Amino acid sequence: MKPLFSFVATLACSRARNALPIEPGTSARCAIIVSAPLHSRLSKKSHRCRGTPMSTAPQVESSNFQPPSWDSICEAHARIASRIHRTPVLTSHSLDVFARAQFFFKCDNFQKTGSFKIRGAANAILSLTDAEAAHGIVTPSSGNHGAAVACAAAWRGVPAYIVMPKNAPAVKCRAVQSYGGRITFSEPTITSRQETSARVQAETGAMLIHPYDNDRIITGQATAAKELLEEIPDIDAIFAPVSGGGLLSGTCLAAKAMRANIRIIGCEPARADDAYRSLATGTLQSLDSSDTIADGLRASLAPRTFAILRRHLDRVLLVSEEEIIAAMRLVWERMKIIIEASSAVAIAPPLRAGALRELDLPARPDGAPPKLGVIFSGGNVDFSALPF
Repeated sequence: MKPLFSFVATLACSRARNALPIEPGTSARCAIIVSAPLHSRLSKKSHRCRGTPMSTAPQVESSNFQPPSWDSICEAHARIASRIHRTPVLTSHSLDVFARAQFFFKCDNFQKTGSFKIRGAANAILSLTDAEAAHGIVTPSSGNHGAAVACAAAWRGVPAYIVMPKNAPAVKCRAVQSYGGRITFSEPTITSRQETSARVQAETGAMLIHPYDNDRIITGQATAAKELLEEIPDIDAIFAPVSGGGLLSGTCLAAKAMRANIRIIGCEPARADDAYRSLATGTLQSLDSSDTIADGLRASLAPRTFAILRRHLDRVLLVSEEEIIAAMRLVWERMKIIIEASSAVAIAPPLRAGALRELDLPARPDGAPPKLGVIFSGGNVDFSALPF
């Protein structure tokens, strides 16, 4: 056990120092942490990965913006509860000892369709009127959302048109097709996905269900954190991956409603760092494409999710490709469960040497190590292309 832990710790420290941009006057370790209020703690300098294109959109949040309510999250949970799994919360003594924490893993890698995405897709599609759903559903997706939409559309008895990038993993394409989804491939850019989705919608008359820029998607995804805190109510912090921000926004809304002083920490690949840059600068920024191994985290925040995260998210942590792979392998070997690379992004940060000290969590009244929730977002892995 110890050699593997040493490998992960060494890799996390050395790779983070080499891979991530450093603000003047800061150490390599603290440069990958953004504290709340996120946009006020850093300079306006953009944190750009090498070769990463960046565009800037206007500020989007206004004083009258109203995120989804706690009641809407509860309504979503009631709507989908009979359709989804209440996934287990697992623990790992090995990882607890290594990190000097108490981990509680919300395992949506065991969820129907293999990821948390069925929560939001089911809520959104089951909320539609018959007239709205009559011509089917169209959505862009890198894979997991597409499979979830295809599954939920089948429950409604309507077709699902899934726009996927041509570099999507084969296992995720097969999953979409197995649920009856009709795939149209696009170029592997957000712009191409949006344009192709608009064309398919015009041709079919289908209802667009956006993967994350949709309140019903967000309230559906929020049910994962709701279930976690119903089971372990005194968690100190939750780590969740961020891409378009549907899961992380829902996690913020549900967790802060249930436990006001809980810390919510977003985890993001350094090669797809638009959320980090958006929240650091206070201005919505985007990536049109990314080559991160975490293929489920290649999207960018939307105005809706950006506004929610600006209000409620505590920190963003960036993760190198090497850290993602090492964390993924560690979970496979020690917990004996399959998680995809996007899930590993959420566990990599707290495994770093000194991670808990940097997070500066309040001491627990009982003197015990902090309780950390980690959302494993999915387990759809192409076994013919493992990174280790």
